[in-house]
Amino acid sequence: MKDFLKIMDWTGRYIDTNWNRTLLTYTFANGSYIEFFSADQEAKLRGARRNILYINESNNLTFEAYHQLAIRTSHHIWLDFNPTAEFWAHTEVLKEDDSELIILTYQDNESLSDTIIRDIESAKEKAKTSTYWENWWRVYGLGEVGSVQGTIFSNWSTIDTIPNDARLLGIGLDFGYSVDPTACIGIYKYNDSFILHELIYQKELSNKNIFDLIRNEPTMVICDSAEPKSIAELQSYGLKCMGALKGKDSILHGIQLIQQQNLLVTKHSTNLIKELRSYVWATDRNNKPTGEPIEIHNHLMDAMRYGFTHIIQQPGLGTYRIR
Repeated sequence: MKDFLKIMDWTGRYIDTNWNRTLLTYTFANGSYIEFFSADQEAKLRGARRNILYINESNNLTFEAYHQLAIRTSHHIWLDFNPTAEFWAHTEVLKEDDSELIILTYQDNESLSDTIIRDIESAKEKAKTSTYWENWWRVYGLGEVGSVQGTIFSNWSTIDTIPNDARLLGIGLDFGYSVDPTACIGIYKYNDSFILHELIYQKELSNKNIFDLIRNEPTMVICDSAEPKSIAELQSYGLKCMGALKGKDSILHGIQLIQQQNLLVTKHSTNLIKELRSYVWATDRNNKPTGEPIEIHNHLMDAMRYGFTHIIQQPGLGTYRIR
């Protein structure tokens, strides 16, 4: 939506009275309009019909959500995605006679800065010594379907919603600001499984913003203990929070604890799902695992680890879900 508004403005086409900020629709002179909505809005998935559908990062949608949108579209459907792994677009959509795969790479994007191009192309050399970067270059450099190798967590599946009788045990919080997002995750107990639900994944949030977003969650918030000043500020607002326990091998210990659990992830937790798919073990120049996770795609992973380490080591905590 931000890109659309920028392009309309840059090309001299934007008329402010045509933009409905409440409905997120832009109406053109001929009566046609563009509507923006999030794929986690169930009413939109099963609502009004449209002529053209465009889905951004479609690999974060379930096939059922896509199908609900597709059957209400009369003309064309566009799906965009980074081909990190095969998903329903490959196994379902491309089987149809009227579908076509168009591969675009960074070289087709004339608006990329030289800095970004250099960063992308640097992966080509790294790909010669690392299976991670080899896969990364295949996906983001060549536009080919990659394969997730060395994924740390495979013990998860998705669910639609959090059941009413799920018990909220705790919340994990990883601080960020301008470069990295603030990441926050709720951890629930449900039968023999743990449910994970993404609460926050956003840059440039002040501590007051964070408090406002999770102030009504009735449980302890386990934060990155590297920021005691932020924790103290959140406590001053009345948030029940504390720093995560850290120490030698605490990252590997937390990962091992989580790997032993059965995880259910809410389907609306799109950034969490993306990180779970991308969180892999680092490798050395001989492509051997180093025993350490790679230091990207780890914001919600760190938040999850803070929460789980606290919850599992201190059983009996938690409150029943209040909504």
